[in-house]
Amino acid sequence: MTGAASQAYGEAWYWDERYRKEPGPFDWYQKYPALAPLLRLYVRPHQRLLLVGCGNSVFGENMVQDGYQDVVNIDISSVVIEQMKKKYHDKPQLKYTKMDVRNMSDFESGSFDAVIDKGTLDSIMCGQNSQEHAAKMLGEVNRILNDKGVYIMITYGDPSYRLNLLKDLQFWTVKLHVIDRWERSSKKTWDLTEPLPLQDDSASIINLLGPKPDVHYIYVCIKENDSARVDLKAEVNEQNYS
Repeated sequence: MTGAASQAYGEAWYWDERYRKEPGPFDWYQKYPALAPLLRLYVRPHQRLLLVGCGNSVFGENMVQDGYQDVVNIDISSVVIEQMKKKYHDKPQLKYTKMDVRNMSDFESGSFDAVIDKGTLDSIMCGQNSQEHAAKMLGEVNRILNDKGVYIMITYGDPSYRLNLLKDLQFWTVKLHVIDRWERSSKKTWDLTEPLPLQDDSASIINLLGPKPDVHYIYVCIKENDSARVDLKAEVNEQNYS
């Protein structure tokens, strides 16, 4: 993939063109069966969940087959959304809407229990003005999640690239899991369902995993309710001035 192409990852025209040329199903990073044990820890079958940047993945289909009842999918590409609407017209548990994850104003605040992201933030981070667009996306994810809702991000981005981005917003409590890259690993190295010890910086994780680990990182961000966040800020301010 050329640098110019990767910089277009946040643009609708790029994905429209790509899905016209490549209509077959494709899952970024990990397929559902590999992630299912982790998802069951944080997301219940009856809860309302959102798959952002769904593309033509069968991830949502697999979730419905596994008992999830309300799976909303969005993508910036109108081409792939129309393809998926036709494909799953007989599955009411799967809903598809064209939408930019940086502006999800059609969704009410607090209307989802979980948001799952396989590579969407990564795509935005490849483009121009990446920090600004990433902040918009994460702000919208936080807005549409209800209290104690979870944002689950599967990414190539190790803690030195992602942890501060997530924590600086002060929206949520962050846990980190890792999983071997399915396309390369012949044996399992890490327990997917056990979070790694996560300190304020990335040094502890780098020491634990070693240089260039062959894993995907999974950040589980649990939203704090507004009153708890206000109480926490008040406590910090009181400590600063005492």
